[in-house]
Amino acid sequence: QAQLVESGGGLEQPGGSLRLSCAASGLGFSAYAMGWFRQPPGKEREFVGSINSRGGRPYYADSVKGRFTISRDNAKNTVYLQMNSLKPEDTAVYYCAADLESWTLVSGPQASVRYWGRGTQVTVSS
Repeated sequence: QAQLVESGGGLEQPGGSLRLSCAASGLGFSAYAMGWFRQPPGKEREFVGSINSRGGRPYYADSVKGRFTISRDNAKNTVYLQMNSLKPEDTAVYYCAADLESWTLVSGPQASVRYWGRGTQVTVSS
């Protein structure tokens, strides 16, 4: 059974950094594109960024471009989200996602995404 488990969330001050990790099991990790989404309080879940199965072609939402970086280690079945220059509006539950098609993560309906993690809370506040 496929499982995605996020970690690394917490409380950080504005301008600080956090690195989220997502450990995958039960799926052929190296065949899957991986993505990060987030759900701010009282809002819908939104796309943050994605990376293809080989670690290339990263896409980012405009709101995080230049501040967040996605990477992956296929040997460790793990994808990362490095978040720098954090802002209060980055406060959200962050979800890891996996799909065989990168485009599904970037622009497809979220209901079509094959696998989701349970999320990790990130709070940016002074």
